[in-house]
Amino acid sequence: MPVYDNLSPEIAEKIAFRKISPYAFADENAVRRDNTHDKPDAVRTPFIRDSDKILHCPFYNRYADKTQVFSFYKNDDISRRGLHVQLVSRIARTIGKALGLNLELIEAIALGHDIGHTPFGHAGESFLDEVYFTHTGRHFAHNIHSVRVLDRIFPYNITLQTLSGIAAHDGELELAEYRPKQLDSFTEFDAQIESCYIDKSNIENLVPSTLEGCVVRISDIIAYLGKDRQDAERAGLLADTDYAGGAIGVINAEIINNLVVNIIENSYGKPYIKMDAEHFAALKKAKADNYELIYNNKKISHTLNTTVKPMIKAVYEKLLNDLESKNTDSLIYKHHIDYVNKSHYSRVSPYESEEPNQIVVDYIASMTDDYFIELYNHLFPTSDLKIEYKGYFD
Repeated sequence: MPVYDNLSPEIAEKIAFRKISPYAFADENAVRRDNTHDKPDAVRTPFIRDSDKILHCPFYNRYADKTQVFSFYKNDDISRRGLHVQLVSRIARTIGKALGLNLELIEAIALGHDIGHTPFGHAGESFLDEVYFTHTGRHFAHNIHSVRVLDRIFPYNITLQTLSGIAAHDGELELAEYRPKQLDSFTEFDAQIESCYIDKSNIENLVPSTLEGCVVRISDIIAYLGKDRQDAERAGLLADTDYAGGAIGVINAEIINNLVVNIIENSYGKPYIKMDAEHFAALKKAKADNYELIYNNKKISHTLNTTVKPMIKAVYEKLLNDLESKNTDSLIYKHHIDYVNKSHYSRVSPYESEEPNQIVVDYIASMTDDYFIELYNHLFPTSDLKIEYKGYFD
């Protein structure tokens, strides 16, 4: 029988007055690269503008057909990355509303946090990182690439606060307490981002610059923890699994409710986001269970490693060769470079003049699962590597 925690009467009464937290980020302190443009007004405040830009980014549409965890399933009930982003936004706004934080900043960070993610989930990310590093000695990480999408590929003049939250959202690194770290300038931020390309472990040092960014970071974990269990059952990989549960419960609704309630209870009026020791221990155990039973499940990893990995390498090498030989008939020109250039955003130098490996990475990371598979089949029609989907009625 599910067990749902409730807020204490004391905290519930305080929330009822809906006071703005003294630790909420104030709109008037928002910083952009170019503060002569995108000036806020009474209707479109700074972070509403950020959300609008993100929603209208050409790559935002592609959330809908990117793997969250489970690739190769024709099943509308299994989550794609587009739903995950919505869930993160909803959970983070629920927490943020109760804590009196800036909901528009929370929404902007949540909507943009995975826009740089590859097809085929974290496996696709790992495969792309490997081949990119082999060629350049630089790393690929989806959170860092999300910043690149919104700041470089499409120079949208997004605020420093939104970009910081996106860069530091990594939901693989759970903490019992999240405290924002002051970030003073784009110069400092750019140095942080560059350090992550050089040494991927530096991602672990990224901390959101706002309390709103901290809320999104923990909400990323809350959004996938129970939902991935639902999806595993719907994919037929797990059935009636005896999860440990503990203070947060075992099903998605319990996990979301109990973590949200505990975070609000322990964070209200505080300059940090916190869980108590019991709930944090249960969250860590639940995440470990998911890794053992779902993410490291050989039924998932085998096809990815034996098929998708060599496919990504082959596509990468072919597109890189096309760029270096300036084969303008290649799809990397027609479907990517021309597409980016049509966005009509001014940039310091033409997009096609960027380092070729980076352009290839930009293109592959932007792809949906289906697009990548179709591109591979187009480039290598006689290849023995084939993806077989599990159909609706299998």
